Parts: sequence; C-alpha cells; structure tokens
Amino acid sequence: MIQNSYNDSPTLYLISTPIGNLEDMTYRSVKILNEVSVVFSEDTRVTLNLLTHYGINKKLIALHEHNEDTAKEKVLDYLKNGDSVALVTDRGTPIISDPGYKTVKYISDNGYNVVALPGATAFVPALITSGIAPQPFLFYGFLDSKDSIRKKELELLSDEVETMIFYEAPHRIIKTLNMMLDIFGDRDISISREITKKFETIYRGKISNVINLVPEKGEFVIVVNGMKERKIDDTISVHNAVNNYISAGFDVMASIKKVAKDRGLAKNVIYKEYHREDK
Repeated sequence: MIQNSYNDSPTLYLISTPIGNLEDMTYRSVKILNEVSVVFSEDTRVTLNLLTHYGINKKLIALHEHNEDTAKEKVLDYLKNGDSVALVTDRGTPIISDPGYKTVKYISDNGYNVVALPGATAFVPALITSGIAPQPFLFYGFLDSKDSIRKKELELLSDEVETMIFYEAPHRIIKTLNMMLDIFGDRDISISREITKKFETIYRGKISNVINLVPEKGEFVIVVNGMKERKIDDTISVHNAVNNYISAGFDVMASIKKVAKDRGLAKNVIYKEYHREDK
C-alpha cells in the first residue's frame, strides 16, 4: 500500500501539542486544527483549554485508551463522509506513550491518509541535552508500575549497548533509580524534570550521585548510558571477570550473576569460585 500524503483526500492528522509551554505550538498545527471538521482528543477538557488559547472552536470527541476500539469507528465515519479530522493527546506527540496506535492502523488499513505534523515531544529535548551519546538510542517509555515486573524489564535491558530513554512518574522515580543502580550498575545518567516549564531542571552525573538530588515531584525523562560493549574472555579467571564488572559499576552479586550468564554456569558455581580465589 502506498500513501500519497498530500493528494487532497480526507486525512487523519496527528498533531503534537505543547508539553508545558503553550508557545511551542507550531503555526502549521494551529492552521490544521482550524481546518479540520472535528478533533479527537485524549481528554476533551485539556484540549478545550488549548483550543481556547488559540481562538479555535471545534467539536471535540474523546479518544483514549479505554474507548479507542469504538472511537476509531467514529474517525472512519468522518473520513468516509469526506471530512478531515485531527487527533491530539494531552501533551506531546500522539502514539508516543499515548493512545492512537490502534486508530492509525485501522484508518491506514482502510485506505485513508494518516499525516503526522512534527512538534513537541518530551524525549527528544531530554536526549539532546543529556550529554550522553545520542545514537543509537532505545526509547522505552514507561516501565511497568509493578515492582516485580519493572525489575524484570530492567534486567532484560541491562545488557543493551544503546542509550536508553524512559518516562517515569514522580511517585516511582526514586524507586526506579535505585533499581537501575542495582541492575545496571553506576552508569552515567541525565534526568530531565518539567521540560519546557518554568522549573525545568536537569540532573546529570552517575546514578548514585543524582538519586538524592531528584525531588519526587514533576514529570521525568530518564536518559541512561547503555552497557559498555565488552568481549567475553573465558580465558581470564572468574575472579578477574567478576572484578571487571565491579569496576564497571555493578555490585558484587550483580557481577557474579553476569559472569554466570556469560559462561553459562550456575550463579552459585561462580560465587564459590570467586570467593575461593578471593581467599
């Protein structure tokens, strides 16, 4: 299927909205919002405030994670009637840790154009101001809210060499940083808080250094170094292999676990061997 985006056919526009500073709305976004027949919105109250600020008067219809399966049918109905429509979320770019994916797939599968307008999103400014290698990067979004699942997610990510980007809520930020320190080791990190707002703050340094600086208030984007690439050398002793991980910032038990994984051995075997050589 080929999409010719600007062929004057009814179109679903994905419009980014400011993440904190209303002046970050683009001219083109305001223009398209004035032209479409209806705006589908994650929270109509939030969007109404935005449209009012720009003097835009449009019909608003809710489209969020709890009603998307039915709301996408309404989007299709408008397009079938020859009307272009817009989709916005509360803040930032639709689909990025926000609803809209199901609607985009459904509309494109039905042969209608889906056009994205560039605009505000939180993770890009967090990445480019972090001072951490910008590519390659892995955008993960929100980790799971349950501690046990979040821990497993971080364990699966611990060997990724790409710079990693996460969103996190204020009531979980400290717990997540402590988990990262335990699982990732003491890596370079940048934590951006309240991006584009008056009290925007960026905390840079080692994970252990910033944990006690970050307040449990605001919206956070975490940018953390990937694991440094290293060749697994089975010829060095278990003691030296474990110490290599310790020097990279992992604690002793995490280092033993990683060596066990590298060598395909049980953790208790590496533990005994490490402490035998340590004597």
